[in-house]
Amino acid sequence: MSEPERSNIEEDRRGKLERLRAAGIEPFPHAFPGVGSIGAVHAAHAELADGEETEAAYRVAGRLHARRGQGKAAFLDLVDRSGRIQLHARADVLGADRLALLLSLDLGDLIGIDGTAFKSRRGELSLRVDGWTLLAKSLRPPPDKFHGLTDIETRYRRRELDLIANEQSRELFIMRSRVISETRRWLDERGFLEVETPVLQPLYGGALARPFTTHHNQLDRDLYLRIATELYLKRLIVGGLERVYELGKDFRNEGVSHKHNPEFTMLEWYEAYTDYTDIATRLEQLVAHLADVVGYDGEIDFTTPWRRIGLVEAIAEQTGIDVLEHRDPHALHAAAAGASIELDPGDTWPRMVDELFSKRVEPAVTDPTFFLDYPVELSPFAKIHRSRPGLVERFECCCAGMEFANAFSELNDPDDQRARFEQQRRESEAGEEEAQPYDEDFIRALEHGMPPTGGIGIGIDRLVMILAGRESIREVVLWPAMR
Repeated sequence: MSEPERSNIEEDRRGKLERLRAAGIEPFPHAFPGVGSIGAVHAAHAELADGEETEAAYRVAGRLHARRGQGKAAFLDLVDRSGRIQLHARADVLGADRLALLLSLDLGDLIGIDGTAFKSRRGELSLRVDGWTLLAKSLRPPPDKFHGLTDIETRYRRRELDLIANEQSRELFIMRSRVISETRRWLDERGFLEVETPVLQPLYGGALARPFTTHHNQLDRDLYLRIATELYLKRLIVGGLERVYELGKDFRNEGVSHKHNPEFTMLEWYEAYTDYTDIATRLEQLVAHLADVVGYDGEIDFTTPWRRIGLVEAIAEQTGIDVLEHRDPHALHAAAAGASIELDPGDTWPRMVDELFSKRVEPAVTDPTFFLDYPVELSPFAKIHRSRPGLVERFECCCAGMEFANAFSELNDPDDQRARFEQQRRESEAGEEEAQPYDEDFIRALEHGMPPTGGIGIGIDRLVMILAGRESIREVVLWPAMR
């Protein structure tokens, strides 16, 4: 639609707004109580025969989506988040003037309907309009009802238009909401407590990432938006809460890609007296349950138990390189070059290992798979492996070509944790921007004693991508970061 055409339409709609007010109709009333969902009307009359009428009265509300007919009778479509229903408006019920006024409304206007359910002779459940109320005058035209809203940039920047125009988008974000609420219910039923930890932190930690920095005027100090909730949640385990979780936003000042958004929704839970094998079992049970709840019908097989393979073995399987036999960056770079794999010679050894995994192993994964037992250099918060020297008890879980969960047998030895922080400090001094800063408060907490604990972080955005069969994180975040 050209700008002159849009301008004329908007001018016409504003003219209708003024005429409605002149006729004594308030175009933006305060409330319309007693509204039910369109979906509930459909559910109540699923077995109604074609042409059958009822005496069941309903009050529904939504956006005017389509209109057919004129004169003494017309059909209109009304849409709310639960679905669409046909309205049958007749002059002998409403009166000629009220019918004419209803038909003069614009597509996109929000209206409330009092009506009676029946099934049309063509088999469509409908409401006979017994009365109607204008609830909000739309001053801008909705997206084209035949073509929807297809421009990707507009869909992401103007999500409200995407939701108006595309039923699939509404269904996706309703499904996302259900995944989150069902996850909370699942954890609550297993004795976990939902808690809240600071978003603004004096020292960031719990992941290897760069933070966003902000300034608190009253305190006159810089603070960081959290990159993870891990260290605060483990301090609650020290305090005796034993099973805790937090589901909320984390923030990382890094690149944007089809798998990365600078603010993202993360679930972390920690459970005393367990290890990473227990956490793996809980994860596969939760995700298989969520797949069932949302009615997943794609190609991924969520049947438990999921495949388990060592990280070192997985890299060797895909590249022919045993990273533990090449324990310094020069040796690993040479081994990769011998396998025709290009690595940055300036990277540290842990970065090279991570590069081999993320570029050569992760993309090849379809069904959910646990990659177990990481080099200690990659995992500053995981316990040393009980039987494999140089490794820690950690897994990442990958599915559909990406990692969506990361878990440890949590490090609870304060002296070992202090040594890990010292190693991270040396890496930071050597130029590693994503090194974990030294957190003395966390060490102090561990010195009071933290029981054996298993913990996990799950990327909710990526999990929704997997369950919805989407390839970009921008599709499952209501307002993703845009350039």
